[in-house]
Amino acid sequence: MRLFFDSFWRAWAYCLMPRVMLLSLLPLVMLLLVALSWGYFYWLPTQDWVRDMLDSWQLLQSMLDWMQAHGAANLQGVMVPLVVIFSVTPLLVVMTLLAVSLMMGPALVDLVVQRRFQHLALKHGGSAMTSLVWTVGSTLAAMLTMVITLPLWLLPPLMFVIPPLIWGWLSYRVMVFDALAVHASREERLEIGRRHRGWLLLIGVLTGYLGALPSVVWASGALFAAAFVVLVPVAIWIYAVVFAFTALWFTHYSLAALESLRAESDSVVVGVSVALPALASEDEQHNPPPAP
Repeated sequence: MRLFFDSFWRAWAYCLMPRVMLLSLLPLVMLLLVALSWGYFYWLPTQDWVRDMLDSWQLLQSMLDWMQAHGAANLQGVMVPLVVIFSVTPLLVVMTLLAVSLMMGPALVDLVVQRRFQHLALKHGGSAMTSLVWTVGSTLAAMLTMVITLPLWLLPPLMFVIPPLIWGWLSYRVMVFDALAVHASREERLEIGRRHRGWLLLIGVLTGYLGALPSVVWASGALFAAAFVVLVPVAIWIYAVVFAFTALWFTHYSLAALESLRAESDSVVVGVSVALPALASEDEQHNPPPAP
């Protein structure tokens, strides 16, 4: 429990560091660059394509004509840009967040190592290929579990329990592996997972609930379309901060657990090295060598 709360407060403190705050702003910069690039090259062609598609739907066109006849002038001219924005934004956001997660994770682990754990020996228990296979396998397992348990999400109590459990398990699997990949051996990583699985899973569940905060902003953006352009960057920034906090919490906990495990192993080795000469001396006293 001491390690759980110690790593929690350290993660919050690290989130206030200028370096972490700049990393959390990285998604906004990337989204802005991608959106401006796409808007410069494809905004008008995309609007023309959407306008042609809307014109081909006779029922929708009849509804638009009726609404325009009753005072909603130039409704199609307003609807076309909104359809484009609401369709393209999720794709841009997903691409941005995937790229940022790949860049923020290693940077945050390096930050924790530089400030607290430079003395830990590197045992390289996981390679980049192993990390990729581990992440993809864990993600596929989580998605399969989501599909299987999807009918249970309709029950009010379970909809607030099952998704955070799944995402908590996925965060625990992926982030602990990334935190220990360079410093821990495979045996050490498995031992830490065996000893601390409950606390690590609890960290994943709690941060899974925090990860639902951007969803509130998404819902607000759907209700207030006028503020959608403002709320989307806010949601991305919240996601980035939650991601940073989650990675820092897992990293602090995992590396501190590794440090404790090695200290325990070193004390056992020292105890054995001290005990062996004593046992040998005692054996010589009881069984002196034969006289020549």
